[in-house]
Amino acid sequence: MTRVLIVEDNRDLAYGLRNNLEIEGYDVDVAGDGAEGLGRAKATRPDLVVLDLMLPKMDGFRVLRALRDDGLTMPVLVLTARGEESDKVRGLKLGADDYLTKPFGLLELLARVEALLRRAGPRAAAETIGELEIDRSTRSVMRSGSAVELAPKEYDLLIALADRNGAVVSRLELMRQVWGYSDAVITRTIDTHVAELRRKLERDPAQPRHILTVRKVGYRLKR
Repeated sequence: MTRVLIVEDNRDLAYGLRNNLEIEGYDVDVAGDGAEGLGRAKATRPDLVVLDLMLPKMDGFRVLRALRDDGLTMPVLVLTARGEESDKVRGLKLGADDYLTKPFGLLELLARVEALLRRAGPRAAAETIGELEIDRSTRSVMRSGSAVELAPKEYDLLIALADRNGAVVSRLELMRQVWGYSDAVITRTIDTHVAELRRKLERDPAQPRHILTVRKVGYRLKR
């Protein structure tokens, strides 16, 4: 059974989320502060963490940093009452996979949990794309047998492209799937990350063979 850890100090919200996730078939654990949440995440290795930022004892930013520093790669969905873009960007840079700003709709949260688990789900074997091998169970990428270090969002962007099996993905779709944004205000972020992926993964980034631009539309991954 898929395990979800909720780290939230609002007891009513935490147990409301727990009940609804359990109805959906998840095995759910709850921690009431950051230190407890970090300890449970390390001990139980859940498949996904729902993490509030404003927590007693240890805030969500510190929990997130500690998880990633310890090599824990499970997807993290950040919950925050803060609306400032700087907080969202900080969380994403620390390794969060998605975020929701309170108040949020239950159906949206369930959809995002499902999407994150689907993207992170292990495959039977590593996927091969030319010289590249992608192992989703460990979120690792190899190029010609050598490990390639990708930032969390670079990896997520690569997976978002790989999941389309060669079809074109618009910049707006990528912003929504990888960053959770609902508009195209900062789609330049996509171009920057694609350029970095090409630098790391292509033999000649100036003439990419796999990560291709579709003019005026977006990108596609050629296998």
